[in-house]
Amino acid sequence: MTARTNTAAGRDLTTGPIGKTLLLFALPVMGSNILQSVNGSANAIWVSHVLGEAALTAISNSNQIYFLMLGAVFGMSMAANIMIGQAVGAADRALATRVVGTATLFFIAISIVVGVAGFTLTPAILGGMGTPLDARPDAIAYLRVIFAALPVLYFFAFMMMAQRGAGDSRTPFLFALGAVGLEVTLNPLLIIGVGPFPQLEIVGSATATLIAQSTALTVMLVHLYRKKSLLVLTPAEWRTFRPDFTVVRTLIFKGLPMAFQMMVVSLAAVTMMSLVNGYGSQTAAAYGAAVQVWTYVQMPAMALGAAVSSMAAQNVGAGRMDRVDQIARVGVLYAFLFSAGPIALIYWLDPIILQAFLPAGSPSLPIAVHINEVVLWGFVPFGMAFIFNGLVRATGAVWPPLLAMVIALWVVRIPLANALTPMLGADAIWVSFPAGSVVMVLLAAGYYLWGGWRTAKMLPTATPHGEALDTGMGPPAGVEETEAAAEALSRTSPSGPRR
Repeated sequence: MTARTNTAAGRDLTTGPIGKTLLLFALPVMGSNILQSVNGSANAIWVSHVLGEAALTAISNSNQIYFLMLGAVFGMSMAANIMIGQAVGAADRALATRVVGTATLFFIAISIVVGVAGFTLTPAILGGMGTPLDARPDAIAYLRVIFAALPVLYFFAFMMMAQRGAGDSRTPFLFALGAVGLEVTLNPLLIIGVGPFPQLEIVGSATATLIAQSTALTVMLVHLYRKKSLLVLTPAEWRTFRPDFTVVRTLIFKGLPMAFQMMVVSLAAVTMMSLVNGYGSQTAAAYGAAVQVWTYVQMPAMALGAAVSSMAAQNVGAGRMDRVDQIARVGVLYAFLFSAGPIALIYWLDPIILQAFLPAGSPSLPIAVHINEVVLWGFVPFGMAFIFNGLVRATGAVWPPLLAMVIALWVVRIPLANALTPMLGADAIWVSFPAGSVVMVLLAAGYYLWGGWRTAKMLPTATPHGEALDTGMGPPAGVEETEAAAEALSRTSPSGPRR
């Protein structure tokens, strides 16, 4: 497979106007995030309205554990994503092939280990985090199915991220659309039992996840093989392939800090959930409903952060550090605007939005409204910090974002929640959220401005060739047009494309 021109490949994120290219790349990522959130919300709606508040509490507690386990390999996925992006930016096909093959074997092995461990330890974990007794049986049943599905869930997430690292955000969106559509369809059928489908109640929700993502992963792999994508090795390549232990070391030593960062977030969420559980099922259900809303609020910043990381990784591989700084400025501005807008809308529409997750007469509803009043605005600085951290990680600077997260969550948020509890009660928990977010954006911005991230390295790559590898995947819609416009502009401006 040979390198192609920018327009033909449609994968080169090292040219074109920063603002438009970033937005066009981020939109399918945000679409995927929206789909996943709609899926989770549909799940929560069916569970809460059919099975009751205790079942919703079970789902909320179980999801905190699932996200913790997901964080165990998220960092390695991100490290692989960055290495693939840098290899594509440098037009180093040999490196990209080594990264893809080694990472595939690595993720298959680690997902099996984590799945078996999680399945075995589920009761102890839920007991340790203080899951309410009325919700614990459902939580155990639900979470064990999720852990059994973990190898599929992990590998599906890895392949989605790998495609974005290669410069394609549209294809993962399409497969996410198929997976979510199937899961949303199966959820009520398996929860309540319709026609030939058994009535599995809360287990049916987890089973729908397993079936939908297994199907989507299978079809995705077939699609990538048919397209002769760089992200899958042919049978002939597998026969001669040997794992690259330099890549393994990078996955571990660069991925672990990012995994630790996700685990720090997830452990903090589990700890906060434990504090919330102390106030009973009504407050826990209110918190679970509020978290569903927060998921949507964070989506623009998360999508922009993923787009920033992919764009920055390719530009680092191509030696375009000038564009990396432009990506940071545009990304932070977008994160501010696209986080503040949904938050203002939710402030205006509450409690109507929360009634999607809680019945209108539920005693948990006014509690959830109050939680949102205190917490929501803090997701603006949190989203901006996400951009800074995603960008510096694209160069291989992985420890400072972890340190900033530890300080924000474990030095500020959780101690503050505990310290203020005697005076404020449950409000101490809600106040601690925006406080931690403000500290995190200050630390992230400080490291971006004055830290040494520009000299960090992920993996040695070939000398940049200035054009991206053909990964065999479709480009994000509209990228060709924006790149063509940028090239026309660069011919008339000695300083090159400007936003």
